[in-house]
Amino acid sequence: MQFSHEPGADAATLTVDLDALGANWRRLRDASRDAACAAVVKADAYGTGLERAVPALMKAGCRTFFVAQVSEGRRLRHIAPGVEIFVLDGLAPGGAGELIAANLRPVLSSAAEVREWVEACGGTALPAALHVDTGMNRLGLPVDEALRLKSEGAFDGLGDALLMTHLVSAEAPDAPVNARQAEAFRALMQAFSGWRTSFANSSGGFLPDGPPCDLARPGYSLFGGNPTPGRDNPMRPVVRLEAVILQVRDVPAGAGAGYGSAWTAPGPRRLATIALGYADGYPRAAGGTDATIAAGASSGVALVGGVRCPFAGVLSMDLTILDVTDAPAAAVVRGGTAVMIGDGLEIDEVGMRAGTIGYEILTGLGPRYRRVHVGDGTGAGGGG
Repeated sequence: MQFSHEPGADAATLTVDLDALGANWRRLRDASRDAACAAVVKADAYGTGLERAVPALMKAGCRTFFVAQVSEGRRLRHIAPGVEIFVLDGLAPGGAGELIAANLRPVLSSAAEVREWVEACGGTALPAALHVDTGMNRLGLPVDEALRLKSEGAFDGLGDALLMTHLVSAEAPDAPVNARQAEAFRALMQAFSGWRTSFANSSGGFLPDGPPCDLARPGYSLFGGNPTPGRDNPMRPVVRLEAVILQVRDVPAGAGAGYGSAWTAPGPRRLATIALGYADGYPRAAGGTDATIAAGASSGVALVGGVRCPFAGVLSMDLTILDVTDAPAAAVVRGGTAVMIGDGLEIDEVGMRAGTIGYEILTGLGPRYRRVHVGDGTGAGGGG
């Protein structure tokens, strides 16, 4: 017997603002100048739900999407039969038939992948992308090899081909690697004249000297992440996470909290325990301990009654303790809520306070949340 998961009243609520998502895509499209704007929707649309996020992006005007894996591409194809879908992880050995059957376009990263794709297409030049590595040293053909293979006609069997690279440090505009990658890609654009080109990711669209290309491919920023760290976030918040307060108690000075009593009350304190833990995708490293306080290190906070309340102790699998001493008494009640993301507590700050990045927070949002989607991608929308 199979059971569907239906979160109960104690579950945290994840609200996804689809109108904000659509507005963010339009903002990034406008920042792309003359280029078309795709959407990277890997990892279940960065944790927001592929089945709801993609229709909203399509209503906003998006017609090209990127995923990481073939399984994601097949799922997306069921949602959006007529769009262009690229698979970033490329062509696994023997996997061409699966891609062709689902009308997916591989992002080819080696000469072997190119040969296998062309052979599998059986003389029909099917669309694909070619990934050339200009500095990441992860996936992609080295620049010299790509130029040599181009001169040898190795890519002649590709149809409607897209030339792309991946930026190393676009979020740091002054990083020297940005200029080196831009220079290398301009040389590639000359050698691959007539091909469509794609250079900019979320932050790349805001680089002042990026080469003009045909397609931008933002991902994280669509979902509210800041593509311009150190400056005001031009994106609207898309996700809001609230957890339920299960219990409130007063503790005296010197009392410990959580496993290992890693946090000690510096005076009489009021504590609230909420129904959210690391099994819900919230990093355990966000816990507030005596050691992190002594070191002046950042740790997690939540908003209770609009007041920032620090985490008290390490996170449990299903529970987190908050020091709510300074929160309004009316908000600190059983059945009340603590805002974990939203209302000014941005996803990038949440990641920083957990010793990670907002990307990991978003993509780790667990299945136990009660998910609520508002808007459809076209309207003014509410908050985040």
